[in-house]
Amino acid sequence: QVQVVESGGGLVQPGGSLRLSCAASGFTLDEYIIGWFRQAPGKEREGVSCISSSDGSTYYADSVKGRFTISSDIAKNTVYLQMNSLKPEDTAVYYCAAERTRVPVSWRVRDSDFTPNPNDYDYWGQGTQVTVSS
Repeated sequence: QVQVVESGGGLVQPGGSLRLSCAASGFTLDEYIIGWFRQAPGKEREGVSCISSSDGSTYYADSVKGRFTISSDIAKNTVYLQMNSLKPEDTAVYYCAAERTRVPVSWRVRDSDFTPNPNDYDYWGQGTQVTVSS
């Protein structure tokens, strides 16, 4: 059974850090793109970052570039999102999702308008709340 499960959310002060984990089961990371999305109340779901473990290529939304780092541990079948310098506007429910594809992120970002599309993703986690507040 294919499944992704997020963990690591919580309450943090502005400027602080959190690391989210996405544990995958039922498939191997090199066959999928793993994406992190977030959704704040009253807003659309936003693609934050994604990674192809097959070639290590990554994507970051402009709003998180330089502050967030996505990585994958093939041995643990887990993808991480390290979030530093957190801001109140980062507050949202964060979702991990998996897309089965042979087209890696490195090909997709050749389109300067590329952003992760939630409709392309096949499997979703339950979400984890991240709250940035003093």
